Amino acid sequence: MSNALVVKTDDSHGELIQLVSFNLDQEEYGVDVLKVREIIRMPTVTRVPNTSHYVDGVINLRGKVIPIISMRKKFGLMEVENDKQTRIMVMDVDGELMGFIVDAVSEVIRISGSEIQPSPAVVATGIDQECIAGVINQAERLLVLLDLENMFSSDEKKIFGSL
Repeated sequence: MSNALVVKTDDSHGELIQLVSFNLDQEEYGVDVLKVREIIRMPTVTRVPNTSHYVDGVINLRGKVIPIISMRKKFGLMEVENDKQTRIMVMDVDGELMGFIVDAVSEVIRISGSEIQPSPAVVATGIDQECIAGVINQAERLLVLLDLENMFSSDEKKIFGSL
């Protein structure tokens, strides 16, 4: 059974969901806390030739080689220098560990399943529609919920597994 975060039907609207929120280019995003294995500071990333433009390289995390994805490059955002807030979120995507570079990790939030709304037909950022599981609108805060399983094609996932 997949742990993918999807907008649920009426029977789960009362269900509490925990999300890790993070920032990218002044926008706030969230992923299911169960997908996040750890959050680390930026180590030295070893470049890998002939990979997609958004793959910054790989790191060795306690003996395991993990591909590192630049979320800014993946979403077509302007690149910026890493700073003391920059983090790598090591996450489980279809059973494979992958690292995602984000501008900053904010917090773990709890929401009710009923707060997740379907994503709007037009999204301002460069994110493919199938990568968005929904949006959460809380007062002055809009959080875009990402679906990690749909972020990469099966061919891309095979390549990451061979890095």
